[in-house]
Order: sequence, then structure tokens, then C-alpha cells
Amino acid sequence: MTEHLNHFIEGTGCEASDGRRIPLVDPVTEQVYGSCARGTADDVDRAVNAAHHQLEQGAWSQLDGAQRARLLLKLADLVERDTELLADMDANAIGRSPIEPRRMDVPNALANLRAAAGWANQLEGRTIPSGGYFGTKTLSYTVREPVGVVGAIVPWNSPLMITVWKLAALLAAGCTVVIKPSEETPQSALHLAALAREAGFPDGVINVVTGYGAEVGRALCEHPHIAKISFTGSPEAGREIQRTAGVLFKHVALELGGKSPQIVFDDASFEDALRGCTLGLFANQGQICAAGSRILVQRGIADRFAAALADAAQAVKVGDPREPGVQMGPVAKKAQFDRVNRYIQLGIDQGATLLAGGVSTPERGWFVRPTIFANANNDMAIARDEIFGPVGTVITFDSEEEAVALANDSTYGLAATVWTTDLVRAHRVAGAVKVGAVGVNCWSPLDANLPWGGVKTSGIGREGGFGGALAYTEEKVITVLLPK
Repeated sequence: MTEHLNHFIEGTGCEASDGRRIPLVDPVTEQVYGSCARGTADDVDRAVNAAHHQLEQGAWSQLDGAQRARLLLKLADLVERDTELLADMDANAIGRSPIEPRRMDVPNALANLRAAAGWANQLEGRTIPSGGYFGTKTLSYTVREPVGVVGAIVPWNSPLMITVWKLAALLAAGCTVVIKPSEETPQSALHLAALAREAGFPDGVINVVTGYGAEVGRALCEHPHIAKISFTGSPEAGREIQRTAGVLFKHVALELGGKSPQIVFDDASFEDALRGCTLGLFANQGQICAAGSRILVQRGIADRFAAALADAAQAVKVGDPREPGVQMGPVAKKAQFDRVNRYIQLGIDQGATLLAGGVSTPERGWFVRPTIFANANNDMAIARDEIFGPVGTVITFDSEEEAVALANDSTYGLAATVWTTDLVRAHRVAGAVKVGAVGVNCWSPLDANLPWGGVKTSGIGREGGFGGALAYTEEKVITVLLPK
């Protein structure tokens, strides 16, 4: 079935202003199965103006927090109704097993929508004591107001979930939005916008413009009516967004990936750590910003653990994810396939020991074999660079201090996992690693009530939790002179 996808602007589908389109390619077969509109600056302008109108004088601007909450809850119910459809959209677009988005991405999106409905009526101001005004008493208080129109730029690896992270919070705060999904995975964002219209959101509150970052993303960053850019993607793109948006003093939130360590101490439950590290390595073909691809293992169990990881990698059934029993599909696109294989070859060339997997050369489809390296060190490219594929690197350490030093010796700082049965050590190491989120005896837990984001090259700002909604507001101070 050929898909012919268009923008969603002010409640209706529309072609690109110049009629150009982008092919959509199945990563399993490498065949074109459809196309989406290739957005232009004119398309962005139209979408932003629709969002700006709703923010300033449309029906959306008249709704209070409780009314926004009811709309968010209706949207959540519709997303739940279409769980399988939305999961299949994301899975088919990137070659992922549909079981994963059904069990993880869609439930997380639902939780965020429903949590945001609770926040919408809780964005309260403060009453602040002050020294008065030239001897006359004053009353000073603050109110929370929406920051404005948001440009939400979403990656291809978990399209629905990450779109909802941004969308739920900004809608709770009273903002409007123009979403730019990845040009490879526009389906779920477009369906989500249609569901929002079905839920009763006024036309123009949620708009979707499909296209390339260099065209649509740049136009969002440069548009005078965009107040904030929320971006998830690569550090290289994040730097360019910050440079462009910073000239106009826009708010910017950036979640830019990671090279997350999983620290396995010799007192950890071996089987629990093995299962957790395997999940952290191979979920979504390793195409996760928080993928735990640096496996730091204490020397006494390092060889055994590396061998067990290799066995787990070799046991993964790779193939068409729509077929029964298949556990891992291809990576999402040809450029990613080439990148992952390039790093695998680099690991071999730099002297790491290949225990499982290796460079892949499938006849058709962008399939990469789950790969495990051992006898590596922290200076190797496979240990330092975000590969974004099913590749794990085992690095040995002796002491707790060395483990923390290795974990922190990275330009990234998104997430980490500590595997140990020593509770005191767990808290000590969790406090010492320089990342935005630490899981103790669990890999990278995501919850609608928890903030998510990183430090260093992993970005700035947080999504999720009540603070995620506050981040889409400005605090205004009002001071009233009181009569004597």
C-alpha cells in the first residue's frame, strides 16, 4: 500500500507549497512504500501563524487549565484506542519489532498525556513578600504564562513517545506547537495531530510540517513567532540549532544522545545484570539515546560476563520484525547501517576482541548483527562515540574509583546504570557519576513523573515530570501598590 502523507496545518492536510516530496523507504526491503511532503519555509510560516493566532486570540487562548486537562485526557483515550495502529506505524517505519512500541512507547506516551492533564491546572504562581514602594506597602505575586509557540523537532528512533513528551507538557502549559517529525518517520505525528482534532483541540493548536531539518528545522529556528525550540537528536544538529535560535534569544531545550555506562560490580546479581545490560544494548536495535553500550565490568567477573553477553547477542534472532519469533529488525536507514558497520570495523582495527557479530553484509535490508567487543579501553572510538546501533563494548575495571573515573571520562552525560547488591555503594556511585539519570539495578527507567535529560554533550534542559510543564512557561511578576 502506497502512503501519500501531507502536512497537517490548521486542522487540514496539505501538500508542500512547491509540491516537492520525500520518498519513504522500508528498511527491511529497501523498497519505497510512500512519500511525505517536503516542507518549505512558506509551509512553516503558515503553520506558525496558525499556532500564533490560537495562542493570542483563538479559542485555545480562552481555555483554562481544567479545560486543557479535559482535552488531554480525551486525546489519551484516543491514543489508547489506536495503540496497535500507532505502534505499527513507528515499528514499520524504522524496522522495529512492534512488540517494543506496544509495550514501552505507547504506554509511556499515554502516561505522559494523563500526567500532563494533572499538571495543567497546577501551574500556580507565588505571593512574594517585598519591601514596599517608597514607604507604601505592596502586594507582589507571580503568574505562569505559556512561553509561546513551540517548534518541536523530533527524531526517528521513538517518534510517538518523544513527540508526546514534548506535546503533552507544552499543551498543559497552554502553548501551541509546530511539530517537525523526522522525514523518515512522519506517520505517528500526523496521526496524533488528527486524533487531537478528533478530541476537540481547536484547529491550529497542533500543526505538523514534514521535511528535512535543513529546511523545515531551520525555518522554525529562524521564525520570529517561535518562542522555544525543543529538539531531540544529534549533538551536531543541536549545536546548529542553538547557534541559529540563540541569535533571536529563543528558549532552547536539547536532548542530544549519550554513551551511557552500565557499571557491573562483582557482587551484582549476575543474571539480573546480564538481562539488564542486554536490554540496554539491543532494545530498538540499539537506536536509543540512553543505550547502555559501555559495559564496565569488575575484573573478577569480566571474562565470564563478556562471554555471557556474546552468547546473548548470538541468540538474538535477526530478520523481518513482522515475522513470528524475530527479535531484532534492521537499523532504520542506509546511512545508519553504514555508520554502525564502520564503527564495528574500527573496533576491530583498533584492537578490541570481537566476541559476537561483526561487519554485516546482508543481501537485502539494513540488518546489523548484534555485536560484542571485549578487551577494549576507554580511548577506542567504539567506547567514546555514540554508534546508535546494536554494538556493546566491555571494559574492565578494578576498583570503584576506577569505575567512576571511566564512567565520567566521556563527553556525554545522559544516563548510567549501577549493578550491585551493596546499597551504600549504589548510592555512592550514583552520586558520583556525571549524568542526568541513574538506574540502580535497572536500565534507564522512563516514567512520566520523572524529569529526563542530560549534562555535557547530552544536552540542556529536561523533559517529563512537573518541571517539564514549567519549562514551557514564563513567570510574570505583578506588583500592586496598596492604599494606606
